[in-house]
Amino acid sequence: MRKRERENPCAVCGHYHKYEEGEVCGVCGHRIPASSEKVGIQTSAFPSEILPEFLYLGSYDNASRAELLKTQGISRVLNTVPACQNLYKNSFTYHCLQDEKSLPFDDAIQFLEQCEKDKARVLVHCMSGKNRSPAIVIAYLMKRKGWRLAQSYQWVKDRRPSVDLTSEQANCLIRMIGPFAPGTGPLTDSFSESVLKTLPATETW
Repeated sequence: MRKRERENPCAVCGHYHKYEEGEVCGVCGHRIPASSEKVGIQTSAFPSEILPEFLYLGSYDNASRAELLKTQGISRVLNTVPACQNLYKNSFTYHCLQDEKSLPFDDAIQFLEQCEKDKARVLVHCMSGKNRSPAIVIAYLMKRKGWRLAQSYQWVKDRRPSVDLTSEQANCLIRMIGPFAPGTGPLTDSFSESVLKTLPATETW
Protein backbone atom coordinates (compact mmCIF):
# COMPACT_ATOMS: atom_id res chain seq x y z
CA MET A 1 0.00 0.00 0.00
CA ARG A 2 1.32 3.42 -0.94
CA LYS A 3 2.02 5.56 2.10
CA ARG A 4 0.13 8.83 2.29
CA GLU A 5 2.30 11.89 1.79
CA ARG A 6 0.76 13.40 4.92
CA GLU A 7 -1.05 11.86 7.88
CA ASN A 8 -3.49 14.67 8.66
CA PRO A 9 -6.08 15.97 6.17
CA CYS A 10 -6.66 19.67 5.52
CA ALA A 11 -8.60 21.19 8.42
CA VAL A 12 -10.89 23.06 6.01
CA CYS A 13 -11.72 20.70 3.13
CA GLY A 14 -10.90 17.35 4.77
CA HIS A 15 -8.77 16.13 1.84
CA TYR A 16 -5.07 15.34 1.76
CA HIS A 17 -2.95 18.10 0.23
CA LYS A 18 -0.03 20.26 1.35
CA TYR A 19 -2.19 23.23 2.22
CA GLU A 20 0.51 24.90 4.36
CA GLU A 21 2.70 25.09 1.26
CA GLY A 22 -0.09 26.55 -0.88
CA GLU A 23 -0.81 23.32 -2.77
CA VAL A 24 -4.24 23.30 -4.39
CA CYS A 25 -6.43 20.34 -3.39
CA GLY A 26 -6.79 17.99 -6.34
CA VAL A 27 -10.25 16.93 -5.18
CA CYS A 28 -12.12 20.16 -4.44
CA GLY A 29 -9.74 22.99 -5.39
CA HIS A 30 -9.27 24.39 -1.87
CA ARG A 31 -6.14 26.42 -1.22
CA ILE A 32 -4.82 28.87 1.33
CA PRO A 33 -5.20 32.42 -0.06
CA ALA A 34 -2.07 34.07 -1.38
CA SER A 35 -0.60 36.91 0.65
CA SER A 36 -2.22 39.43 -1.68
CA GLU A 37 -5.61 37.97 -0.78
CA LYS A 38 -5.15 37.83 2.97
CA VAL A 39 -6.15 41.44 3.55
CA GLY A 40 -9.79 40.53 3.11
CA ILE A 41 -9.79 37.34 5.19
CA GLN A 42 -11.06 38.96 8.37
CA THR A 43 -14.00 40.68 6.68
CA SER A 44 -14.85 37.55 4.66
CA ALA A 45 -15.10 35.27 7.69
CA PHE A 46 -18.84 35.91 7.63
CA PRO A 47 -20.88 35.05 4.53
CA SER A 48 -22.64 37.84 2.64
CA GLU A 49 -26.28 38.53 3.51
CA ILE A 50 -28.23 38.62 0.24
CA LEU A 51 -31.77 38.73 1.60
CA PRO A 52 -32.21 39.93 5.20
CA GLU A 53 -32.53 37.19 7.79
CA PHE A 54 -32.87 34.50 5.12
CA LEU A 55 -30.38 34.07 2.26
CA TYR A 56 -26.59 34.10 2.68
CA LEU A 57 -23.84 33.57 0.13
CA GLY A 58 -20.29 32.44 0.81
CA SER A 59 -17.31 30.17 0.30
CA TYR A 60 -16.32 26.78 1.66
CA ASP A 61 -14.21 28.62 4.19
CA ASN A 62 -17.35 30.40 5.42
CA ALA A 63 -19.19 27.07 5.55
CA SER A 64 -16.41 25.58 7.68
CA ARG A 65 -16.90 28.16 10.47
CA ALA A 66 -19.80 26.58 12.35
CA GLU A 67 -19.83 28.95 15.29
CA LEU A 68 -19.91 32.04 13.06
CA LEU A 69 -22.79 30.58 11.07
CA LYS A 70 -24.69 29.94 14.28
CA THR A 71 -24.22 33.56 15.39
CA GLN A 72 -26.02 34.58 12.19
CA GLY A 73 -28.83 32.15 12.85
CA ILE A 74 -28.03 29.98 9.83
CA SER A 75 -29.42 26.46 10.20
CA ARG A 76 -29.33 25.12 6.61
CA VAL A 77 -26.59 24.89 4.01
CA LEU A 78 -26.85 24.49 0.24
CA ASN A 79 -23.55 23.01 -0.96
CA THR A 80 -23.17 23.54 -4.72
CA VAL A 81 -19.93 21.53 -5.09
CA PRO A 82 -20.19 17.74 -4.64
CA ALA A 83 -16.46 17.46 -3.80
CA CYS A 84 -16.87 19.73 -0.76
CA GLN A 85 -17.59 17.79 2.42
CA ASN A 86 -20.58 18.62 4.58
CA LEU A 87 -18.66 19.17 7.79
CA TYR A 88 -21.29 19.58 10.52
CA LYS A 89 -24.19 17.27 9.79
CA ASN A 90 -25.21 17.24 13.44
CA SER A 91 -25.53 21.02 13.54
CA PHE A 92 -26.93 21.99 10.13
CA THR A 93 -29.33 20.62 7.54
CA TYR A 94 -27.40 20.14 4.30
CA HIS A 95 -28.52 19.84 0.71
CA CYS A 96 -25.78 19.05 -1.81
CA LEU A 97 -26.11 19.51 -5.58
CA GLN A 98 -24.84 16.34 -7.21
CA ASP A 99 -23.87 17.58 -10.67
CA GLU A 100 -20.54 19.39 -10.66
CA LYS A 101 -20.46 20.00 -14.42
CA SER A 102 -23.75 21.85 -14.66
CA LEU A 103 -26.00 23.94 -12.42
CA PRO A 104 -29.20 22.09 -11.41
CA PHE A 105 -31.22 25.24 -10.81
CA ASP A 106 -34.55 23.49 -10.23
CA ASP A 107 -33.14 21.32 -7.44
CA ALA A 108 -31.47 24.28 -5.75
CA ILE A 109 -34.46 26.60 -6.05
CA GLN A 110 -36.80 23.96 -4.64
CA PHE A 111 -34.58 23.63 -1.57
CA LEU A 112 -34.34 27.40 -1.11
CA GLU A 113 -38.09 27.80 -1.47
CA GLN A 114 -38.59 25.25 1.29
CA CYS A 115 -36.12 27.13 3.48
CA GLU A 116 -38.04 30.35 2.87
CA LYS A 117 -41.34 28.62 3.65
CA ASP A 118 -39.88 27.27 6.89
CA LYS A 119 -38.41 30.69 7.75
CA ALA A 120 -34.98 29.07 8.01
CA ARG A 121 -31.79 30.98 7.30
CA VAL A 122 -29.66 29.29 4.65
CA LEU A 123 -26.08 29.58 3.38
CA VAL A 124 -25.41 28.88 -0.30
CA HIS A 125 -21.74 28.16 -0.93
CA CYS A 126 -19.23 26.85 -3.45
CA MET A 127 -15.45 26.72 -3.00
CA SER A 128 -14.65 30.40 -3.54
CA GLY A 129 -18.11 31.94 -3.29
CA LYS A 130 -17.41 33.75 -6.56
CA ASN A 131 -19.38 32.11 -9.34
CA ARG A 132 -21.06 28.74 -8.89
CA SER A 133 -23.01 29.59 -5.73
CA PRO A 134 -23.73 33.19 -6.87
CA ALA A 135 -25.24 31.77 -10.06
CA ILE A 136 -27.64 29.70 -7.93
CA VAL A 137 -28.55 32.72 -5.82
CA ILE A 138 -29.11 34.85 -8.93
CA ALA A 139 -31.37 32.15 -10.38
CA TYR A 140 -33.36 32.14 -7.16
CA LEU A 141 -33.82 35.92 -7.24
CA MET A 142 -34.93 35.79 -10.86
CA LYS A 143 -37.44 33.05 -10.12
CA ARG A 144 -38.83 34.32 -6.80
CA LYS A 145 -38.57 38.07 -7.31
CA GLY A 146 -39.29 38.16 -11.02
CA TRP A 147 -36.16 40.23 -11.58
CA ARG A 148 -34.11 40.48 -14.77
CA LEU A 149 -30.68 38.93 -14.94
CA ALA A 150 -29.09 42.39 -14.77
CA GLN A 151 -30.99 43.40 -11.64
CA SER A 152 -30.36 40.06 -9.90
CA TYR A 153 -26.67 40.11 -10.79
CA GLN A 154 -26.21 43.68 -9.56
CA TRP A 155 -28.10 42.96 -6.32
CA VAL A 156 -25.75 40.07 -5.51
CA LYS A 157 -22.64 41.92 -6.73
CA ASP A 158 -23.42 44.91 -4.50
CA ARG A 159 -23.60 42.63 -1.46
CA ARG A 160 -20.65 40.42 -2.41
CA PRO A 161 -18.21 42.37 -4.61
CA SER A 162 -16.00 39.32 -5.21
CA VAL A 163 -18.73 37.69 -7.36
CA ASP A 164 -17.19 36.77 -10.72
CA LEU A 165 -19.91 35.07 -12.76
CA THR A 166 -18.70 33.40 -15.97
CA SER A 167 -20.29 34.03 -19.36
CA GLU A 168 -21.15 30.32 -19.52
CA GLN A 169 -23.07 30.56 -16.25
CA ALA A 170 -24.84 33.74 -17.36
CA ASN A 171 -25.94 32.04 -20.58
CA CYS A 172 -27.00 29.01 -18.54
CA LEU A 173 -29.18 31.31 -16.41
CA ILE A 174 -30.87 32.66 -19.53
CA ARG A 175 -31.47 29.17 -20.91
CA MET A 176 -32.73 27.68 -17.64
CA ILE A 177 -34.95 30.55 -16.51
CA GLY A 178 -36.14 31.27 -20.04
CA PRO A 179 -35.90 34.31 -22.32
CA PHE A 180 -38.13 36.29 -19.94
CA ALA A 181 -38.16 36.44 -16.16
CA PRO A 182 -41.73 36.26 -14.78
CA GLY A 183 -43.50 39.57 -15.20
CA THR A 184 -40.58 41.38 -16.87
CA GLY A 185 -39.22 42.17 -20.30
CA PRO A 186 -36.28 40.50 -22.07
CA LEU A 187 -33.29 39.59 -19.95
CA THR A 188 -30.84 40.84 -22.55
CA ASP A 189 -31.22 44.54 -21.76
CA SER A 190 -28.21 46.82 -22.27
CA PHE A 191 -26.81 46.18 -18.78
CA SER A 192 -27.12 42.41 -19.15
CA GLU A 193 -25.37 42.55 -22.50
CA SER A 194 -22.51 44.58 -21.03
CA VAL A 195 -22.21 42.10 -18.16
CA LEU A 196 -22.08 39.13 -20.54
CA LYS A 197 -19.35 40.79 -22.62
CA THR A 198 -17.07 41.32 -19.64
CA LEU A 199 -17.57 38.02 -17.83
CA PRO A 200 -14.73 35.45 -17.90
CA ALA A 201 -15.24 32.13 -19.64
CA THR A 202 -13.75 29.89 -16.96
CA GLU A 203 -15.08 28.77 -13.60
CA THR A 204 -13.21 28.97 -10.29
CA TRP A 205 -15.88 27.33 -8.09
